[in-house]
Amino acid sequence: MTGPVRAEDAFDVDAVTAWLGLETTPEVRQFSGGASNLTYLLRTGERDLILRRPPTGRKAATAHDMSREYRIQSALAPVFPYVPRMVALCEDESVIGSPFYVMERVEGHIPRRELGVDLPPDRVRTLCTGVVDLLVDLHGIDPAAAGLDNLGKGTGYVARQVAGWSDRYRSARTRNVGSFAGVIRWLEANQPAEQRICLIHNDFRFDNVVFAPDDPTRPVALLDWEMATLGDPLMDLGSALAYWVQADDGWLFRMFRRQPTHTPGMLTRREVIEHYHARTGLRMTAFHEVFGLFRLAGIVQQIYYRYYHRQTRNPAFRNFWIASLMLERRCLRIIRAGKD
Repeated sequence: MTGPVRAEDAFDVDAVTAWLGLETTPEVRQFSGGASNLTYLLRTGERDLILRRPPTGRKAATAHDMSREYRIQSALAPVFPYVPRMVALCEDESVIGSPFYVMERVEGHIPRRELGVDLPPDRVRTLCTGVVDLLVDLHGIDPAAAGLDNLGKGTGYVARQVAGWSDRYRSARTRNVGSFAGVIRWLEANQPAEQRICLIHNDFRFDNVVFAPDDPTRPVALLDWEMATLGDPLMDLGSALAYWVQADDGWLFRMFRRQPTHTPGMLTRREVIEHYHARTGLRMTAFHEVFGLFRLAGIVQQIYYRYYHRQTRNPAFRNFWIASLMLERRCLRIIRAGKD
């Protein structure tokens, strides 16, 4: 969904027009979905383009790397037909004050909080299974074949993620949220052996999947490659399931639902795990589930930190601190259940 560009997120449209060599100034709209990088629709009259750039305010040192995101998708195009076509990368911050890249818009439907299309449960199940299969297919790519074998650090991914997200959460903690100290200690003490190292998306959600205009159950593109790297596929699955809110979850968890996984016909989290296991032979554990929820809390808290310190006034972020509290409670509940 797009709307007018928020004042705090505006950029010099004329400068972008000149840099791209466009004959006419495009109409610019802002996508309201994401909570990390800023995404805009550029209507040029001949084709629709998408512009991506970092947010303003405090940012993690390794986050929002436009060049990296652009190059990952460019490299993936020959071996993974679910990436948009890249148009241009601008690393000159003098143009709009930050790096940015432009890609072609993929036509189709993107589910948000609600599915957005009217489908019977059996078709919803087909859609959902296709999304899980998309993740399986991504994890099956040979990174070397895409020239991405140097994308990450490889072995030791699990330990680096636990340490890294622990540091990020502590740095972004505000006085109205918990410490996650018990969760962090448990994650440090219960790290499983890595299954294998593969290409992972690291932000796999329904609102990053585009479905075909002529078949709303068929994925045609996977968006938002900002956090893609080489890592353990079960960590990617656990991170994806942190967003998976079911119809029978508690009211507080359902309050923060951001994707339509409550829709009749959707797989449950357990069914997703079983389907992934049947396709790959890999089975997710409580560690991966807890880590996914903790990582989501880190993401939420980094965003809320900017709101708390008035680096953004986007009202969508006002209650993210409640989500941090809820995610800590959910992690602790899973940990306690494993000890019973």
